[in-house]
Amino acid sequence: MTTQPGRGLVLVVEDDPAIAELASLYLKRDGFGVRVEPDGGAALATIRRLRPVAIVLDIGLSGMDGIEICRTLRAGGDWTPVLFVTARDDELDRLLGLEIGADDYLTKPFSPRELSARVRTVLRRAAGSAPPAETYTAGGVRVDVTQRRVWAAETEIALTSTEFELLTHLVKRPGQVFSREQLLSSVWGYAASAGTRTVDVHIAQLRGKLGDHSPIRTVRGIGYAADAG
Repeated sequence: MTTQPGRGLVLVVEDDPAIAELASLYLKRDGFGVRVEPDGGAALATIRRLRPVAIVLDIGLSGMDGIEICRTLRAGGDWTPVLFVTARDDELDRLLGLEIGADDYLTKPFSPRELSARVRTVLRRAAGSAPPAETYTAGGVRVDVTQRRVWAAETEIALTSTEFELLTHLVKRPGQVFSREQLLSSVWGYAASAGTRTVDVHIAQLRGKLGDHSPIRTVRGIGYAADAG
């Protein structure tokens, strides 16, 4: 079922009808259009056809699971924001999801209000801010905030919206040390209830993508900072 989007179409990939209905209800109340797909293969086809603004993706789907769907999207250069939903508090599931490019996650049972709020948050991060033009250089990395593009040396690097916001937050304030809790609050928009391991995983992903040009420094016992360019 599809509803006419106001703030954009959100695809809910969920094979539990009750959860899908509740998630849809609250997303619609927030002005989103909603399409529900219970099947992973059908969800991929829908994503390619309808181009949703965000995807709420259950990890534990039968057949093609959420991890495989996200991995396929990212491998194909599709960086639509993905919010993972997992049926159990399984850190391995969550960390694997973040490592392959998910923007956020929720553990069932979840508040449908929080789900909708998280979708709004990842979309704000993906949209970024308008002018004025801003470009920052740190180490061998250049960040164009206006165009939301990143280069390591002369090679452009594809980042998720969350990775981009995290990198930008650090390079805008060279040398300033941020705790994991501060980064969760500033970048993700919520407190440490999500677990500070989320920050570590995204930092590791950024370093992996930026390679030797990464300006991010670990400050033992405190958090992270970006060295000035």
